[in-house]
Amino acid sequence: MNVSVKDAARLLSVSEKTIYRWIQQEILPVYKVHETYRFNRAELIEWATSRRMGISPDAYAEPETDSLPLPSLAEALEAGGVFYRIGGTTREEALSETVTHLRLSDGVDRTYLYQVLLARERLASTAVGGGVAVPHPRNPALVHATRATVTLCFLENPVDFCALDGKPVTMLFTLISPTLRFHLHLLSKLGFVLAAPGFRRVLGQQPGREAIFTALQRAEARLAPAS
Repeated sequence: MNVSVKDAARLLSVSEKTIYRWIQQEILPVYKVHETYRFNRAELIEWATSRRMGISPDAYAEPETDSLPLPSLAEALEAGGVFYRIGGTTREEALSETVTHLRLSDGVDRTYLYQVLLARERLASTAVGGGVAVPHPRNPALVHATRATVTLCFLENPVDFCALDGKPVTMLFTLISPTLRFHLHLLSKLGFVLAAPGFRRVLGQQPGREAIFTALQRAEARLAPAS
C-alpha cells in the first residue's frame, strides 16, 4: 500500500479534495494504515479504468517493460486456452477448479494463486454482468507470472458470483499478467469485446474453440489501432 492521497490525486488527475470525498463516499478502494490512507496502485488504476476516467500517463510507466509489445486478446487466449464443463457449484469451487486448468508459468504456486483470486472476489466481485466474470489478481506482481494469459472456462453449473445484475455466472475469463501494463491493456480490451453483442452471442452458444477465436478476432479488430 505505497500510494498516498497525494499520489492518488496525481495518478487520477483530480484534486486531493476529490480523493477525500470519494473516500468518504466509500467508492474508492482504500486502506487505513497507521491512521493514514493508502492505496494499492494496481487496484486504484483498475478502479479508474473501469469507470473510463482520465489517468495520468505516469500511471502506466514501467521502464523495464515499456519496450515490450502489448499482446492481443487472441494471443493471450491462445496462450491460456478454452476449457469446457468446469465443475463447482459455489464461487470457491468454480475458482478452485479453474485454477487447476490454468496454463501457468513455471514457479507459479496454484494454491497461492487460488487464494489471491478468492481474496479479489471477496474484495469486490469480478462479475461483469450477463453471466460473465473476469477473475484476476488485484495486483499482477503478486503472482510472478512471466507471460500474459487469458483463460476462458465454461462452467458446468451456473454459479453465484454476487453480480450486480443478479445473474449467475456461466463463463470465466481468468486474466494473468506479468506486469500492470499488460494487465490493464488486456482488461480494457476484454471489457470492449464483452460489450460487443455479436461476441457475447457466440459465447452464449458455447461453440468450439475455432468459432470463439474467429469471433474474438472480429471483435478485437474493431478496436482502434492505437489501443
